[in-house]
Amino acid sequence: MTVAPRVAIRVDASAAIGTGHLKRCLSLAQALTDAGAEICFVCRELDAVAAQVLGNSGIPTLWLPAPAQAFTPGPDAPPHAAWAGVPQTQDAADTAQALDTWCPDAVVVDHYAFDARWHQAVRAALNCRLLVIDDTADRPLDADALLDHNWAPDHRTKYASRLQREPLWLCGSRFALLASAYRGAARYRFHDTVRSIGIFMGGTDPGAVSARVLAACRSAGFTGPVEVVSTSANPQLVALQDACQRDGNTALTLDQPDLAAFFARHDLQVGAGGGATWERCCIGAPSVALALVANQSAVVPGLAALGAVRATDEATLPAVLRELVADPAARQSLAERAAALVDGRGAQRVALALLRDHLQLRPATADDARLLHGWRNHPAVRAVSATQDPIDFDAHQRWLHSLLANPTRWLFVAQVGQLPVGSIRFDRRDNGHLEVSLYTAPDLQGLGLGQRLLAAGEQTLLALCPGGFTVEAQVLPDNTPSQRLFQTAGYHGGPLQFRKAIGPLPNTSHTTP
Repeated sequence: MTVAPRVAIRVDASAAIGTGHLKRCLSLAQALTDAGAEICFVCRELDAVAAQVLGNSGIPTLWLPAPAQAFTPGPDAPPHAAWAGVPQTQDAADTAQALDTWCPDAVVVDHYAFDARWHQAVRAALNCRLLVIDDTADRPLDADALLDHNWAPDHRTKYASRLQREPLWLCGSRFALLASAYRGAARYRFHDTVRSIGIFMGGTDPGAVSARVLAACRSAGFTGPVEVVSTSANPQLVALQDACQRDGNTALTLDQPDLAAFFARHDLQVGAGGGATWERCCIGAPSVALALVANQSAVVPGLAALGAVRATDEATLPAVLRELVADPAARQSLAERAAALVDGRGAQRVALALLRDHLQLRPATADDARLLHGWRNHPAVRAVSATQDPIDFDAHQRWLHSLLANPTRWLFVAQVGQLPVGSIRFDRRDNGHLEVSLYTAPDLQGLGLGQRLLAAGEQTLLALCPGGFTVEAQVLPDNTPSQRLFQTAGYHGGPLQFRKAIGPLPNTSHTTP
């Protein structure tokens, strides 16, 4: 029986930190669970916010004790060290002790208060890999994998002076940590008229800005319905409730598990430049974004330069709202460019990159016809295939039926947990060698799954044919990713034809499968 990989997630939420870190980690936790991992959260009791956000998530949580006294960081501490409530040396020791008997294979840490010293201490104590989630690049990091889903012109340049080792890079909006609901959620349908406006400024509403944004909507001359979203963890909730009630045409919605439907039902959104920015993009909602904290000051202008949001500040917000309400073409452009940035599968990609060493193969069956046909007909796969024309489904079914009945051909589907991620095929040639053909699911390319898929295929065939064999591969011109794949896997030749001898296993004689 396969033992599920264990992943611990160290993250906090509080009135000072906000809820965004914990929210995005909940999205990652769900994706990791779907990919077959066992999850545990580690949080410190800073105030009631984290417990409110976790609610009835059902995820096991190890609670570190509340700070015993006020904490003043020293001069060598990270810029956001105060958020932890305790020195990072103490937090690393507390975290390691809490997880000592749980024995995680990997730890995910999403906390600006910790730097390379925390990372090194926890890695050494638990003998695990470390995924660091960051977007500030404001302190030294020691990450086996680095996740920064915010926009940057060049993430390697952004972190050039901060890294203690070369990480697995998981950067850009392709890795935006959205809840699984966003993958299949209804997208915004454009309307020429702004029928209503949505406002979400973060779960704790830092600076009580939501009420001021509502006032700006009315200053802009918009008299239609407004919906404000917040949470019970908002310290300014009573004042916000009062402002919405006094307005008379504003609804206040609290504690939604996800905001996909909220983003889809309004013709204009106003929000902070945090993690919810990517949710708005995924839904294709025309949005105005305000940078409320320092780490948003680069993201918002960057997305504005791409035409995916309209950037502004509180002073100019009424004028910007007035302009966009009157300009349907501008709003439509914002919606289209935003939707092109995020597809909602970022958390799944991160989970698979983290768990890729747990990839396994199973024999393909006739029930895989739709899955394999969809992969094979994707433009990214056709571009590197010998036959690049789209394949009719009936023809594909006949091909699959014939292949499955042929004892000289082997077809496998790769999975991480129960999630299919690619396929690999071996065909016996006239010279007795095996020709290999493989691809990962088109939306999951670039995660290092190909190397694991090829290695798993070789070992699966060797178990079936312990006497050993030779594998050959054909690569189209200019397909440099496949060339690198086979070179890294120990294949000889190239750039168009590769070969590798496999086996035999000990105490077996050479036989051809």
